[in-house]
Amino acid sequence: MEYDQITFSGKTMATTQLLQEAIVKLEKLPPDQQDAIASRLLAELEDEQAWTARLEATTNEQWDRLAASVRQDIAAGNTTPLDEVFPNTAPKQ
Repeated sequence: MEYDQITFSGKTMATTQLLQEAIVKLEKLPPDQQDAIASRLLAELEDEQAWTARLEATTNEQWDRLAASVRQDIAAGNTTPLDEVFPNTAPKQ
């Protein structure tokens, strides 16, 4: 992935072209819309960091227990086929 340098608040940072395009478009919005989008973006980043931390902290033993529980549910018929949960999403041929 290629990064370009931008200066923001006196600091030089490496950003992707796509992020730079998004920033250019955001700068054209009114302040209230910029803040609304920034709030959603920050919340998304926090959520992503929380999930990453949680997944990285999961031990192999915990993954094994989870997998065993899922296998047990499948064997007992306690699952719903994805076709029933997401109808009409099968790949078209």
